[in-house]
Amino acid sequence: MLIGYMRVSKADGSQSLDLQRDALVTAGVQSRRIYEDMVSGQAEQRPGLDQCLKALRDGDTLVVWKLDRLGRDLRHLVNIVHDLTARGVGFRVLTGHGAAIDTTTPSGKLVFGIFAALAEFERELIRERTKAGLAAARARGRNGGRKPKMTAAKVRLASAAMGQPETRVAALCRELGVTRQTLYRHVGPNGELRADGLVALSRK
Repeated sequence: MLIGYMRVSKADGSQSLDLQRDALVTAGVQSRRIYEDMVSGQAEQRPGLDQCLKALRDGDTLVVWKLDRLGRDLRHLVNIVHDLTARGVGFRVLTGHGAAIDTTTPSGKLVFGIFAALAEFERELIRERTKAGLAAARARGRNGGRKPKMTAAKVRLASAAMGQPETRVAALCRELGVTRQTLYRHVGPNGELRADGLVALSRK
């Protein structure tokens, strides 16, 4: 079964999904099996994509108009497709730079393998630059690294709040200035501390 996903960056009507929808339908995707989002590609919350990925089953193929409609970046894209492959789901791109990608065919798998290799190369470059930057900072007496978003005070507040049944997670995340994923890495649904939360409390 073919299942489609499409996305535009703006929900104000200035961008239309019609072109993508027409291309997906022409490729054989039934309209009722097309999921959509009207958010930036960098957005962490994409409900349409979440529903689409949940709907895919072994033997299905996810079809997108262009490669950049799916992933936030190359690494995110590769991770999604690797997960799909592990579930027995194919991936196909209709046009643009990734139009040769169709993981249901040997040649398409080869092309995607090249993309995956590039993503790994990009990760290694970033890792090496980060190490070099931290080493240079330490040599000058500075401790490098990104400042943690969850401080010990925030973890204590989150733990106390999550233990209260009336707490709304979305409101708590806004108050703390963190994403839902970050919150749950530190504190469980009932306020119990998780590994990252314990680390945050141990920081000076």
